[in-house]
Amino acid sequence: MKEQNYDKPSFKKLIDKLQEESWQLELLISGFAIFGLFYAYSPLETINREALNDKEMLIFFGSMIVLVSISILIFNLLLHVILRGLWIGALGLRYVSGDIDYKKLNYSQKFTSYLKREVGSFDDYIGKLENLCSVIFAISFLLIFYVLAFAVVILTIVGIATYFIDNDNLANWISKGVGIPLMIFVVTGMFLTFFDFVTQGLLKKKQWVSKIYFPFYWVFSFLTLSFLYRPLVYNFLDNKYGKRVSFILIPFYILIMIFTSFSYQKSNILEVNYQDQMFSNEITVNDRNYEDLINKNNVFIDNFAIQSKVITEPYLKVIFSFSDGIENRIFKFNKSLKPKKDRRGLQSDMQFGSNKFNKIKQDSLRVEYLNTFNKIYNIKIDSLHYPTDFVFTKNEDDIYGFETFIKIKHLNEGKHIVNFVRLKHKDTDSLVSMRKIPFWYFKD
Repeated sequence: MKEQNYDKPSFKKLIDKLQEESWQLELLISGFAIFGLFYAYSPLETINREALNDKEMLIFFGSMIVLVSISILIFNLLLHVILRGLWIGALGLRYVSGDIDYKKLNYSQKFTSYLKREVGSFDDYIGKLENLCSVIFAISFLLIFYVLAFAVVILTIVGIATYFIDNDNLANWISKGVGIPLMIFVVTGMFLTFFDFVTQGLLKKKQWVSKIYFPFYWVFSFLTLSFLYRPLVYNFLDNKYGKRVSFILIPFYILIMIFTSFSYQKSNILEVNYQDQMFSNEITVNDRNYEDLINKNNVFIDNFAIQSKVITEPYLKVIFSFSDGIENRIFKFNKSLKPKKDRRGLQSDMQFGSNKFNKIKQDSLRVEYLNTFNKIYNIKIDSLHYPTDFVFTKNEDDIYGFETFIKIKHLNEGKHIVNFVRLKHKDTDSLVSMRKIPFWYFKD
């Protein structure tokens, strides 16, 4: 294949023509992108909240990065569409009335001179709008690459910590001798790259500093994926207008974060913030602890749940949602269940060969796993302890957990408290209360 010569006059002529007509493509892309981004935001937010609720931090982190990217794109592209609309309106107005005629305004000499100096001609205004729209459109996608670069660097640090430094399966000299220097290199490179970015290439300007910085720059050009967008960055850096617009947008992002953090507080006592959620207890109820309200209001289970606030059946349905913390505690109480290799996390469904022996072994491990769970976790209703026989379950949303049923026909009608408790230590009988959920029992 013949290599394309990008210095040909014909190619430059094509680029100039595309540049003049790029506003049409910008509006087309912005319109479709805004529609798609708004449509995707809500499902991704649901995935993000579900991952946080289930303590699936990798999915939570990934969905958070996507949500941040979508938020940046929505803001920038909406701003771009508004300014492009203003630009098109200005072009139409220029066709009707031409340039600004300051003589017809008949202002005083002081105001006429001031307006000519500050406002200038109408063509200048149209040109400035055109430049602003093009810069904002380019910045929108450049910022997404910055977000991705940040995510990749953080994942690299976490990966080194997980698979090298904290990996018990590796030899100590590999874990410490390779993992720690690698971590120091990545963290140092992260700060140097950020400093160079903020100072707009200060580390590249000094001869001796640039020699030290170059190895970090070369490695981080791959880690931050900058080889995909580096021409855009340097094109901004050599243009004062592009740099100015970039810095002007930063306060807008900060203001948006501040404004979106506001909410109206109705009570000094009853309301709490997001971090201090009102969990169910003797005097408080939370919809996330009642199965019928979870399904009705499309909320996520708060680790523990019963079937309803008001129960007319002669039994109490008790639900535990699965979490890594439960499995870690089971392994702590029963070390024979802990596998040599932790298989939690992303796994492929592709299998080769027969797994018949493994399945038989896995079934026996599941029985032991469930027996250990039943020893650790118990239920109290009011002050009485009730024996439980939890079994594995999976709901329609593919959320794993444990459930059991307790006979409550003998209870008096009225308010009762179900108390979820667990053993504090392996060799003691002391119990720790995890959650108290109120319910009202009335015989049907």
